[in-house]
Amino acid sequence: MRQASVFGVAFAMLMALPAALRAAPVEDVFRDFDMFGTWAVDCAAPASGSNPHVVDVMQSPGVVTESHDLGPDFAGNRYSVVSAERMSREQMAIEVIFQPGAENEQRQKLILLIRKNTRRTMFNQPEGGEVRVKDGIAVGRGLRTAVLRKCE
Repeated sequence: MRQASVFGVAFAMLMALPAALRAAPVEDVFRDFDMFGTWAVDCAAPASGSNPHVVDVMQSPGVVTESHDLGPDFAGNRYSVVSAERMSREQMAIEVIFQPGAENEQRQKLILLIRKNTRRTMFNQPEGGEVRVKDGIAVGRGLRTAVLRKCE
């Protein structure tokens, strides 16, 4: 009886912790989804606005970054991943800082669909801003988000 009571108290204390303290480290969630590496619509073609090359790396333990190479005609995008959470077998929610350290730095929430060596943005919303992607559709343009394939 006493053992069950101690377990109950410990469980209650664990549940009282903020979700960020209970969550798996970002790199563990990224590893579980095999996210590290390069992704593109067409891995053999050069980076462009319609064929972004997206690279996810672990800079150091606990520091996961993502960069988007959009080709020579566009500025690249950088993201620092603040948190990552498995939502289901094929979906991951992440919180990122867009252009970390820059004047236009911005927090964003995303939901990614990851399956069969592909990934697709299903949801994106900047902190305090309008939803940009909902159900895999870019709201402002009405177009489906790109399906990126894992490059070897």
